[in-house]
Amino acid sequence: MNTRQLGTDGPWLTEIGLGAWAIGGPWQWGWGAQEDEQSILTIHRALELGINWIDTAAVYGLGHSEEVVGRAIAGRREEVFIATKCGLVWDDRGRVRNNLRPESIMREAENSLRRLNVEVIDLYQIHWPDPNTPVEESWGALVRLQEKGLVRYIGVSNFDVPLLEKCEAIHHVNSLQPPYSLLRREVEVEILPWCRSHGVGVVAYSPMHSGLLTGKFDLSRLAPDDWRRKSPDFQEPQLSKNLAFVEALRPIAEKYGKTVGQLAIAWVLNHPAVTSAIVGARRPEQVEEIVGGAEWKIAAEDLQLIERLSEKHLR
Repeated sequence: MNTRQLGTDGPWLTEIGLGAWAIGGPWQWGWGAQEDEQSILTIHRALELGINWIDTAAVYGLGHSEEVVGRAIAGRREEVFIATKCGLVWDDRGRVRNNLRPESIMREAENSLRRLNVEVIDLYQIHWPDPNTPVEESWGALVRLQEKGLVRYIGVSNFDVPLLEKCEAIHHVNSLQPPYSLLRREVEVEILPWCRSHGVGVVAYSPMHSGLLTGKFDLSRLAPDDWRRKSPDFQEPQLSKNLAFVEALRPIAEKYGKTVGQLAIAWVLNHPAVTSAIVGARRPEQVEEIVGGAEWKIAAEDLQLIERLSEKHLR
């Protein structure tokens, strides 16, 4: 699979990274039950097909996603670049809250290293801003982890430009992980241009908008505890608008012999600021489909048609 450099001085990542949110299993923002052995087979299939990096987070499944990733990469550490995140912690009842105090970040890093069973985390990211902690203190903790050799690169997720500027003033931000898809484009206005001009790599998450852009979405198939049941994008009247847009995209995808999901991934990868698209998968056959979103280009006239369809159905 083609690779792109993360920012100006980062590693070379494949155009698609495997997202490990759903394989964490049930929790407050989970996707329903998941069998660990199926998750491990999925990760192995991703590596076989050329994907060279995995994105997870401590909070996914309250530590379980990291543990599964650790099991899957045992004996194959040199084949895979591991990214994880900090800043969302939980209590003994599974209640999640923000905590970006430096001492908490240090504990989280130690726990992530243990769960992943690695000596160093390749990319360590702040998951969400914490309004109760100055970002300069939190970012300084990540810098110290890097200086200690416990993490190789440091980045942030879900940050706006003012927060990015505060971090960049202290130490270069290797990466930003924002949500970006045909259904969620607000980062195009300020955030992506800022990252491109400052040499910050962008690893976009949810390019298929958590399944809505796959062309196969069926609300009735969601588990009762699937977090998407709480999201406005998956409720009426917005759901019907989104699905009508997906159907309008189908002929464009078919023109290239692709699925709508593959078209959605390729569209995200078309932006010049984007290094890689993080795409989640729970089964090996899903990985086999998502890799088809990389290594091809959407023609200019079709990009213009997508814009017109977006205006018609979503705005």
